[in-house]
Amino acid sequence: MVKNNILIIGSGGREHALGWKLKQSPKVNNIYFAPGTAGTELVGKNTDINPFDFESLIKFVKENSIDLTIAGPDDVLASGIVNTFEKHELKIFGPTKEAAQIESSKAFAKNLMRENNIPTARYKTFTDAEKAKDYTRKHGAPIVIKASGLALGKGVVVAKTINEAISAINDAMIKKVFGDAGAEIVIEEYLEGKEVSIHAFSDGKTISLFPTARDHKPIHDGNRGPNTGGMGTIAPLSEISEKEINEIKEKIVTPAIQGMKKMGIPFTGCLYPGLMMTKDGPKVIEFNSRFGDPEMESYMRLLETDIFEILNACVEKKLSEINIKWSKKIACCIVLASNGYPVSSQKGIAINGLEKFAHDPEITTFHFATKKNGNNFVTNGGRVLGITATGETLNEALKKAYSTIGPNGIHFEGMQYRSDIGRL
Repeated sequence: MVKNNILIIGSGGREHALGWKLKQSPKVNNIYFAPGTAGTELVGKNTDINPFDFESLIKFVKENSIDLTIAGPDDVLASGIVNTFEKHELKIFGPTKEAAQIESSKAFAKNLMRENNIPTARYKTFTDAEKAKDYTRKHGAPIVIKASGLALGKGVVVAKTINEAISAINDAMIKKVFGDAGAEIVIEEYLEGKEVSIHAFSDGKTISLFPTARDHKPIHDGNRGPNTGGMGTIAPLSEISEKEINEIKEKIVTPAIQGMKKMGIPFTGCLYPGLMMTKDGPKVIEFNSRFGDPEMESYMRLLETDIFEILNACVEKKLSEINIKWSKKIACCIVLASNGYPVSSQKGIAINGLEKFAHDPEITTFHFATKKNGNNFVTNGGRVLGITATGETLNEALKKAYSTIGPNGIHFEGMQYRSDIGRL
């Protein structure tokens, strides 16, 4: 059997989860990360190559006989890494820069949805702050203000009052807290319902949906506080029916893939729409052009098919030949974040208790932002760890995961986490 060398680009829990799953494949040999975290070194080898240094990445791929590269982060995809690799005739999983606009430009995504009758919130785009404020005052609250570009999952404000909305517009367009990402904003109607994450493998023509999932974005219990990159996930969702999943596939995922193909920019990779299940059916909140983080931490605990075969089939446009199987169990991921997150983070704080669960088959801990200090792991960013577990029921999975967290388990000074993941 031919063994393949893999390069995973990124440095988060998503990349650790991908590497962890790829290591289980009999078709995979060496796994490298650029740059990775202290956690990814548990499943492969880190390099110190900057993800945006495409020239050095190309050189590394050629010198190390890399058979498949996987680009994780949204900003790397938006910068055109796939285009560069394809010019060098190197295999890489992910969408081109043009296709990645479905995430990197909310204005692009909204136009795509309008042209393909994909259900979404009513909206208007603005490049003038005063016009945006006038529109907001006329529309009223609650209302949603979004930076059109990439803002690390933090460029969305659900404003409950007009003052909050005006402040969000000022932050994005005047104060430029999201940099160029806030030069254009999208203002949307507020949608009521429950959020659902949908992921789909795509080779540009064939799609295969993952189980449903739910992320928990706000930092505090009860969905209070500012949005984060995600504080925890559960998958699948028992309340989403097969009929609703088919509706999502037929009215949202398929039209998006077909619409992009018609535009001459076929989408290869993972398409990830965030949805709101409203009284009028599912509506798109936003599209993402890559695997979710922390969704992947739960998904990798459930995937039964060899992930290398799936990723390779997407790149080779042969996804229709793969029968993807998922476990019937339920998975969860509880994110442990450092003090101050999402506004700031503390680095270099010792993490205790990891060794207690290192060989526990029930628990897998993925590293978002850690580094080694001697033989010990320390914090190295905002979201630090993702504690995952599976069970026959949601309560069983949650009980296992939460039982590992605390003074007698995994903990670090100033640790933040939500105690209500999967319970809202």
